[in-house]
Amino acid sequence: MAKILFVMTGADQWTLADGTKHPTGFWAEEAVAPYEAFTGAGHEIVVATPGGVVPPVDKGSLAAEVNGGQENADRVAEALASMDELKRPVKLAEVDLGAYDAVFYPGGHGPMEDLAVNADSGRLLTDALASGKPLGVVCHAPAALLAATGQDGSPFAGYRLTGFTNAEETQAGLADKAKWLLQDRLVELGADFQEGEPWAPHVVVDRNLVTGQNPSSSGPLAAELLKKLGA
Repeated sequence: MAKILFVMTGADQWTLADGTKHPTGFWAEEAVAPYEAFTGAGHEIVVATPGGVVPPVDKGSLAAEVNGGQENADRVAEALASMDELKRPVKLAEVDLGAYDAVFYPGGHGPMEDLAVNADSGRLLTDALASGKPLGVVCHAPAALLAATGQDGSPFAGYRLTGFTNAEETQAGLADKAKWLLQDRLVELGADFQEGEPWAPHVVVDRNLVTGQNPSSSGPLAAELLKKLGA
């Protein structure tokens, strides 16, 4: 059995370019699908957040229209309610990477607010990448990579990866309201950004780094992490 660390946002609001606050949090599917895949394979999950706060779910991610209908939306909500690990997160600053076999970051706009500038998360990502342990990051969670620094710039420079694209942010109606766009920032740090079709599953694997473009990529990403764990 492996022990997998879920690093999650503690932010329930995302500050837009005009200073207004957009309600946010983590995206439900991006936590539920990997959680079910990992626990279904017999692995243990521990959740970590900045300050050890309970991660807030983006209520928009529980809507029927983004879950393929009300039936699945209800299923996702029930799954979240049963994830006891979400209710007792550890403090990100106190995480010992050596205690875990893999690290996973779910998305939602929340990471754009807090993990993008969180030094504890940045150090963890740098160490996880260097360790060779499976590291999965999906949708908006690659914003956390912006806080990872090394002696010669970003440790993720030159890596093939993906994340929520400018096209998807535009189609979601938030591109012109954001302070910055994730795809742009990842390109600026020197990553080799791989863009797939909007909203379609798209997973990129480069060494121990596994990234997913959008919510529908979270399940396939979890499958890739399981392969790396040998499960």
